[in-house]
Amino acid sequence: MNARAFVVALDGPAGAGKSTVARAVAARLGVEYLDTGAMYRAVTFAVLRRGVSVTDTVEVARLATVIDLEISSTSVMVDGVDATAAIRGREVTDAVSAVAANQAVRTVLVDRQRAWVAARGGGVVEGRDIATVVFPDAVLKLFVTASPRVRAERRVAETGGDVAEVEASIIERDRRDSTRDASPLLLADDAIELDTSDLDIDEVVAEVVRLAEERRMQ
Repeated sequence: MNARAFVVALDGPAGAGKSTVARAVAARLGVEYLDTGAMYRAVTFAVLRRGVSVTDTVEVARLATVIDLEISSTSVMVDGVDATAAIRGREVTDAVSAVAANQAVRTVLVDRQRAWVAARGGGVVEGRDIATVVFPDAVLKLFVTASPRVRAERRVAETGGDVAEVEASIIERDRRDSTRDASPLLLADDAIELDTSDLDIDEVVAEVVRLAEERRMQ
């Protein structure tokens, strides 16, 4: 990565509000935004669409290298198909952890993420291992979290479902993501932890922008 690249790294579990925060911060800072989780979901979408088992690590890794993937702040295109809504569906959500645990897939997508930043000279990047693996030299590292219950309530408000069932699914996904061998979900030693359970998103965004602008001046 270019040492001059201005990277704001946001990590954290699913449903903690980091996508909302990241998008707003990028807009306020006048830089581009990358949701790396959408990249793993896009690969999962491609795998399921082809009828490949997510446990077939070799074939899943091969697909990660050949799919045509275009991600913007508003859409996700996979091999020319608009997968923006589908990658957030239950089928992809239930399968994405297995794909994300595939080290070969992670290697491919990390390369793509670094190339994305290199081409833009920086950006706001969110995911699970951005501060710990992808951009360990990011100028600002944040870990955005919230309680499983709050995250479940937010998810149900967006997509429907039963809060208790969604909460149980979130807890299980947290367990898988934090204990996997390949780039587990961790709080970087020098990251700032933000618990959004009881916070107004606008206040969180304002604080992140303040920190980012402070770092940019250094």
